Amino acid sequence: MKTHFYLLLIALFCFGTVQAQEKTNLELSDLFDLEYVSDPQISPDGSRIVFVRNFKDIMSDRDYSNLWISNPDGSNLRQLTHGNQRDYAPRWSHDGKKLAFLSNQDDEKVKLYLYYLDSRETITLTNTATPPGAVSWSPDDRQLAFTQFVPEAKKSILDIPGKPEGAEWNAPPIYIDELNYRGDGAGYLKPGNRQIFTLGITGGTPRQRTFTDDNYGNPIWSNDGQSLFFSANLHENHELEPANSEIYQLNLSSGEVKALTSRFGPDGEPTLSPDGKYIAYTGNDDTFQGYQVNHLYIMNVDGSGIKNLTEDLDRDAGNPQWEANGQGIYFQYDELGDTKIGHVALTGKIRTVVEGLGGLDLGRPYNTGTYTVSDNNRFAFTQGGPEHPADLAVWSDGDTKRLTAVNEDIFSYRKIGQTEEIWWESSFDGKRIQGWIVTPPDFDPKKKYPFILEIHGGPFAMYGPSFAYEIQNYAAAGYVVLYTNPRGSTGYGQEFGNAIHHDYPNHDYEDLMSGVDAVVEKGYIDSENLFVTGGSGGGVLTAWIVGKTDRFKAAVVAKPVINWTSFVLHADGAAFFSKYWFGKKPWEDIENYWRRSPLSLAGNVTTPTMLLTGEQDFRTPISESEQYYTALKLQGVESAMVRIPNASHGLVNRPSMLMSKSAAILSWFNHYLDKE
Repeated sequence: MKTHFYLLLIALFCFGTVQAQEKTNLELSDLFDLEYVSDPQISPDGSRIVFVRNFKDIMSDRDYSNLWISNPDGSNLRQLTHGNQRDYAPRWSHDGKKLAFLSNQDDEKVKLYLYYLDSRETITLTNTATPPGAVSWSPDDRQLAFTQFVPEAKKSILDIPGKPEGAEWNAPPIYIDELNYRGDGAGYLKPGNRQIFTLGITGGTPRQRTFTDDNYGNPIWSNDGQSLFFSANLHENHELEPANSEIYQLNLSSGEVKALTSRFGPDGEPTLSPDGKYIAYTGNDDTFQGYQVNHLYIMNVDGSGIKNLTEDLDRDAGNPQWEANGQGIYFQYDELGDTKIGHVALTGKIRTVVEGLGGLDLGRPYNTGTYTVSDNNRFAFTQGGPEHPADLAVWSDGDTKRLTAVNEDIFSYRKIGQTEEIWWESSFDGKRIQGWIVTPPDFDPKKKYPFILEIHGGPFAMYGPSFAYEIQNYAAAGYVVLYTNPRGSTGYGQEFGNAIHHDYPNHDYEDLMSGVDAVVEKGYIDSENLFVTGGSGGGVLTAWIVGKTDRFKAAVVAKPVINWTSFVLHADGAAFFSKYWFGKKPWEDIENYWRRSPLSLAGNVTTPTMLLTGEQDFRTPISESEQYYTALKLQGVESAMVRIPNASHGLVNRPSMLMSKSAAILSWFNHYLDKE
């Protein structure tokens, strides 16, 4: 945990009044002092909130988290777990007297723990080789259900002679016969599957409940404690149709698994009504579009009587949680850069309850948040904004109260840039595009500033008015930054999101360039010092942009797709990307794959361009960056490649990875910045 602020308080107390510390701009190493709140869990009676407080350690270069608890008015805020460890996924028992949570507090192995609120006693429930997933409490609070990976012996047809005793041979060859053989952040996948288990709260050996060669989703209990409900794709062709999941019921006595849904498309997030008669869940009728709005459904517990409750809401519904009286369901959705909690009555009437969820992404301004609701309709949620990452907040009877300020210490001596919303019309078709301008601290609109266009990934994702370490560091270095939601972004409806369906990248280019023009027209931008960067889908668009225009002084293309053919055949979601983003396999539509590849425009590039990717990125593999780097070198373009060792796609395996990414981008831009 951070200590410098508390040492400062001691110094002030011991040595009397001193001159107030002058605020200075944010520094790259401040990443290690930034904290945020996640996974707020309000007790069933609404009297207490347990949440995860996330922090970093600069010496070990690790992310850690502890559990904290608070009353809903902010009083009695205290720490439940302590130390440089990872405590997470707390879940209340129905009686509000116990917490189940996951932690590696004893060693590096993640285990399931039970915490008694009255005695503050912690009990270790599991000691398995693989970590459990998040738990669900049985109705009588005597059992827990969860998923856990069960390894299997790898079958191989290779018949290789064994080495002589004492011989030193190379490691044996690895035999692979699955379509999905590696995953970003997970590396090469070990043989086995996530199975469902139950365990009594007195401990012992978890009892395995499923045994097929499938991956099962997190289970929830039926009201009588005799069944579990879960989401999974148990179809035989699940590798080739990865989005076709169903809601299932597992009978604990017989072991029988029954499918409750059957339509083609993703069905997930099952949650049981208070009386146990209905299941709410989310999903859509899959039409193989790049972006499809998820709706909120209910059905009888036997799978009959399916009804779409949010058919009239052109937004993604997620995280459904039942109202205590069973007359409606709360859910969260994104809209115009904001994340909100909505309520839909069983009659279909929809209203917005809470706004301003967010703050869970420290690096870039993705507006992600979460919430839970108590039996008395009190909400605990993560509240973010341009000024701070996620803090704990409560909504009750129409009033919102922020309960924590976990970064108050660092913001007491650091200045941050101000965030301003901006809208403009795309030069392509007049479509209205939303964005945000972040100006440097002590901004003077009469001066001229260098400019950075920062582009989000996805491409089906949403930026919002959120604090972002990367953006704020660009502003601290003296740049005005524009980030935006071009066509294809979520939070604006299915038509806007699907405007890039089988046509990406293309006219999102005009959306972005029109945004640059709109900011330049404000008069405080040095038009000779324009820079552009983006990661993942934003890396695609950055490479596309420098192939279309030379107006930018320099560019950083982070973790991009450069060649769609090699990407589809090399990324960790081949069946999804080819089917949903193109509709055909590469050899069936060579012209379209090449037309949309930034590599096709490499001959036009003159902008000094740096490539940046994690060496263990299996989502947009580093081979994509290597292709583009070589192409630019062959063209004689000033270019460089930055490889982040051990990093996967998110560049969040270690805090220093994110810091290194931001530092590398600023170094490249500062190198080409005309400072006169």
